[in-house]
Amino acid sequence: MSSLSPKANLKEINAYKKKINWGDVSTIYHMLSTSIGDLDGVLTHGFDSAYKQILNKNSWNLALLGASKSSDGSLQVKTKPQIVLRHEFNDMGYELHCYPAIEGEVVSQSMIDKGNCPFNNWSPEKTQMLFRINSLVAFAIYCFQNGDEADTALLKYAHYKVEELITILSESFQIIGVKGYNIAEFYQEIARKNGNILTQGA
Repeated sequence: MSSLSPKANLKEINAYKKKINWGDVSTIYHMLSTSIGDLDGVLTHGFDSAYKQILNKNSWNLALLGASKSSDGSLQVKTKPQIVLRHEFNDMGYELHCYPAIEGEVVSQSMIDKGNCPFNNWSPEKTQMLFRINSLVAFAIYCFQNGDEADTALLKYAHYKVEELITILSESFQIIGVKGYNIAEFYQEIARKNGNILTQGA
């Protein structure tokens, strides 16, 4: 049976999962795969996500950032808005959180029409969580304990997709910090802790 390509996309990973499990796909795999599929289209979906909102330059404090229009009508800024990102793992799954920064200082409260904030209106309850991957924590534990090649590939794909979306942010923003474990580091931490438990129990 042929193995997956390291650069396999989500559709190929899902097809391989069905192939090696005779069409039987666990609920937890399906939940994670669906959530990653939503993430795949975070920039192209019709609905307005927090991720799309912060990339919309019309939501930025253009006067503060020294904005001007180029010959093709697009907005250009002299100074990129500063943000800090945080990888967040909880009962719901994985989330990427974003905080504006003012002169290197993280802002965690609402900022409405504040002259020194890089955004016109910053509301943590609406824009702090850029996106979520549901069930990722439970799936990572499952993957470590019982995962097959497709499970591991799905987790790696989630990691690379998040890193790709952070790279897109870095083109528009000055990211002055990224806090917390990324998905790969989180999985390694699960392995390390479980390894210690196994060692202690031996």
